[in-house]
Amino acid sequence: MTGTAARPRLNIFRSNKQIYCQIIDDTVGKTLVAASSVEIENCSGSNVEGAKLVGTLIAKKSLEKGITTVVFDRGGYLYHGRVKALAEAAREAGLQF
Repeated sequence: MTGTAARPRLNIFRSNKQIYCQIIDDTVGKTLVAASSVEIENCSGSNVEGAKLVGTLIAKKSLEKGITTVVFDRGGYLYHGRVKALAEAAREAGLQF
């Protein structure tokens, strides 16, 4: 799975305590936008509510940069729980994938 300038890749990484995501343009190998539960105050990335906040944040940041459509890369994680919550929150906030 690769991202282009027209449709960059939304990559997710989750640890036991935090959840991170970034939007990457693979043609130049550059991260365009990043968000994580670390930068949100009083947010635990180890639960679904924290993942929803991160999904909303990544969508807000990407729309400010003019990125509206992305390719979703779940990073090998199953599409449920925190990964699903982040993806659905990003869609609800306006990001298309």
